[in-house]
Amino acid sequence: MRSSEDFLRVGATVTFIGFIIVLLGIVLTVLQHPTNSQVGGLIMLGPIPIVFGSTPEITTNMLGLGLLVTILYLFLWKTKR
Repeated sequence: MRSSEDFLRVGATVTFIGFIIVLLGIVLTVLQHPTNSQVGGLIMLGPIPIVFGSTPEITTNMLGLGLLVTILYLFLWKTKR
């Protein structure tokens, strides 16, 4: 039988690997296209999206993604109850 510590360790490891992959992707993108790089991000605090981007187009795209994730979150939360 697996303990909760095993699941915690696996979850932390997967999260750490995900951060490393994202960081590596950002670094490789900037190195390949140093002057023409466009970056954006989405931070979810519960159902509330926080978006940022280097251009208005990227920021708008991140906002759309944030709204999509928020709607999906609220839909799944509503069906769970």
